[in-house]
Amino acid sequence: MRLNLQFLKRFILATAVYLLSYQVNAQSRLFNGFDLTGWQINGTEKWYVADGELICESGPDKEYGYLTTDKYYKNFILKLEFKQEANGNSGVFFRSTVKGTVVKGWQVEVAPAGQHTGGIYESYGRGWLIKPDAASEKYLKMGEWNKLKIHVEGDRVVTFLNGHQMVSIKDEKIGKGEGGIALQIHSGGGIKVRWRNIKLNEL
Repeated sequence: MRLNLQFLKRFILATAVYLLSYQVNAQSRLFNGFDLTGWQINGTEKWYVADGELICESGPDKEYGYLTTDKYYKNFILKLEFKQEANGNSGVFFRSTVKGTVVKGWQVEVAPAGQHTGGIYESYGRGWLIKPDAASEKYLKMGEWNKLKIHVEGDRVVTFLNGHQMVSIKDEKIGKGEGGIALQIHSGGGIKVRWRNIKLNEL
C-alpha cells in the first residue's frame, strides 16, 4: 500500500509539472525583442526594433503600412503593450489578410484620445462595428505604456484596455474569418508607436 501511495504522489506531481509546462508553452511570444522574425512588412513605412521594443514610424510616402504575422490565428487571447508618440494612430488586426497595403479583416483601434481605442472596425467593409462608450475613453494613457488585451473566440470578441473592458461583440462574419495578426500604421505621416510584450495564447 505504501508503494502505491508513493507512486500515486509521484504521478500527481509529474502531471502537475507537465500541465504547468504546457500552459507556459501554450503562450507564444510573437515578438522576440530582437528582430522581426515571424513577421512580414507590408508597405513602405518603417518597422524596426530598438531597445527591445518594436517601433512603427511614418516613412516618406506617408501611407498605410502593416506588419503581419507569418502564421494565422483563429481563437486566442492576445496581450500587448503600446505607447503612442506624435499622432499615434494605429491598430491591431485579427483574422486578417494583407495584400500590398490593402487589408481584409477586423481592427482593434489604437488611436489618440477620444478616437475609440479598443473599438472594432471592419476595413473595406462595414466600418465601425462597435465603439467604446464615452466614459471608457478615459482609460487610454497618451504618451505612456498601455496594456491591451484582445480575446477572440468563435464569433465573439472582447477587448480590454489597462484592465477595463472596452467592448464585447458577437458577429457571424467575424466567426467565419481566417487570417493572422497585423499591426497597423495609419496614413498621413507624423505617426510613431512603440510596442512590446506581444504574447498570444491559442485557445
